[in-house]
Amino acid sequence: MNSPLSSRTARVLAVTAAAAASIAAAAGVATVSTPSFGSFHGQSFSGGNWGGYVSFGSFTTATASWTEPSVTCRSSNDLFAPWVGIDGDGSSTVEQTGVATDCSSGRPVYQAWYEMYPAAPVYYSSSAAPVSAGDHISATVTRTGTSTYKLDISDTTKGWSKTISKSLSSQHASAEAIIESPTDSYPTISGGIKFTGVKFNGTNLASTNPEGLDADDRGSATFSPGAIGSDGQSFTMTRH
Repeated sequence: MNSPLSSRTARVLAVTAAAAASIAAAAGVATVSTPSFGSFHGQSFSGGNWGGYVSFGSFTTATASWTEPSVTCRSSNDLFAPWVGIDGDGSSTVEQTGVATDCSSGRPVYQAWYEMYPAAPVYYSSSAAPVSAGDHISATVTRTGTSTYKLDISDTTKGWSKTISKSLSSQHASAEAIIESPTDSYPTISGGIKFTGVKFNGTNLASTNPEGLDADDRGSATFSPGAIGSDGQSFTMTRH
């Protein structure tokens, strides 16, 4: 089921590399970050830098959970995020939410965020939405109208949740559960990343005709999605 990312020309790489340095100081306030690397359309290297499972069609909900992995920073350029979203493959918009892990400070810093691409990502303050390795994260993107969306993310380990409603004229082309490194540079991820409870329109991932996508790590390695579990809702991204 895996297909090279280079076969698709409109894949949007939506998390940017602003990361922890731009989190708001005020508790509970989400602020637009100032990207240091920007957002990218398509990919300029073999494999592409995001992967997971994507299903094509006009979906109204996309949901997934994961345990935030423990990482070891290999360089200050390392940045990656698991996320769930609508659009982004075959369209120029993405409505998405997840957790970014940024190594620009020399250690991993975790940030919950959402993005209504092509607008810049918005990061929640660390005091209102703290995330640590080992936390259980759940995220859902819901299309509530023709051009309106609700983005929910929660950390059931720490007991917080965030919900935001936004508008965007989008194409309703796909839904996906993804890991991404907009800097093309992943840290070392202990045990890979396991997604659970993945459903699009309330239907198990396995029943939505999903396509598996590999994520390239600067050509040095590949993160690939494993087979979908017997529950129809889970898979693990592992590096090889």
